[in-house]
Amino acid sequence: MSMRPSVALAVEHRPGVDREFLGDVVRGLTNLPKTLDPRWLYDDLGSSLFEAICRLPWYRITRAEMALLARHAPAIAEGLGPAPAIIELGPGSGEKLACIVAAVVERRGRPDVHLVDVSGQALQMARQTLGTFPGVEPVLHEQSYERGLERAVAATQAGRRVVAFLGSNLGNFDPPDAVVLLQSIARVLSAGDQLLLGLDLVKPDRDLLLAYADPLGVTAAFNLNLLQRINRELGGSFDLRRFEHEARWNHDASRVEMHLASRARQDVRIVSADLVVAFERGETIWTESSYKFEAGDVPLMGERAGFAVRQQWVDRDAGFALTLLDRLE
Repeated sequence: MSMRPSVALAVEHRPGVDREFLGDVVRGLTNLPKTLDPRWLYDDLGSSLFEAICRLPWYRITRAEMALLARHAPAIAEGLGPAPAIIELGPGSGEKLACIVAAVVERRGRPDVHLVDVSGQALQMARQTLGTFPGVEPVLHEQSYERGLERAVAATQAGRRVVAFLGSNLGNFDPPDAVVLLQSIARVLSAGDQLLLGLDLVKPDRDLLLAYADPLGVTAAFNLNLLQRINRELGGSFDLRRFEHEARWNHDASRVEMHLASRARQDVRIVSADLVVAFERGETIWTESSYKFEAGDVPLMGERAGFAVRQQWVDRDAGFALTLLDRLE
C-alpha cells in the first residue's frame, strides 16, 4: 500500500520512463497471483517474435484465418461499397487485412485504411504491406484499441465502415471484458457498419498446448522478452535464465494460459519503482490468457454488444471461425 507515492516520485525523476508501463508492472507484480498485462509483450522485438510464431507449423490460427479471408474477401468487399473505411485493431504485419484491401481495390474501390496498435513496430510493418496497393495510404494510430478506434472513426469520411479484429485477439480478454470491448466498438459505429471478427475455436488439448509451447522455443522467447523489456526500460534485475515459459490449458475456463515460472527462490528489483519483488520457487507470473470459443458463442456475444451476424465461415479442421457482423440501429 505504501508503494504508490514512491512509484510516483521515482517516475517523476526518470523522464524516459513510461509511467503507464511502470504502473501496470508494479500493480501486476504486487498482485497475488502475480500478473503482467499482455499488451506489453509487443515491443519491437516482441512484435517480431510474434510474427515468427504465426509462421510456426504448430500455430494454425494465422494460416486458417488467411485461407478463410482469401476465399471470402470478395464477398466481404462487395458489401462495403466503393469507398469504405477499413479499420484494423492489432494489424500485425498487415497480411490478413491485405486480402480485404486487395478485394476492394480489384473492384476499383478506394479504401480509407486506418491501423490501431500499441506497437509502433507492428504499425510500420503493416503500413509497408498495405501501402503497396495503389491509392492506399494507411493512417496509423499508436494507441490502445478503444482510443485508437475513436480517433480512426472520427477521421473517416461518411460511408460504410468495417472494423477488423482478427487473429483471435479478442481471446486475450476475459469474457466480461471482451463484451465490454465489443460494446465500445459498437458505440462508435453507425447502423450498417460492420465488424469482422476472427476467433480461434476449442480443439484437442495437445494441439492447443503445442501452439503455445512450440518445440523451437519461439513462444518461450516471446514470453521471456517481457522480462527483458522490464530490465531495459524500468531498470529491472530479472535473470531470464532463472525463469521458464509455461503454457497451461484451463479446461474449465476454456483458455490457454501463458506463465513465467521462477526456477528458484529469488528477489527481483525494479529500480524505477524502488521496488523489490520476492518469488518463491515455482511461483509464476501470469502474462497472457488466450480464450477459445465455440462457433455458436459469437452470435451471443455480438447480440450483447449491439451486433447481428451477417455471415460466418468456419474451418472445422483447423478450428477457426471468421464472422461478419452488422451494427444494429
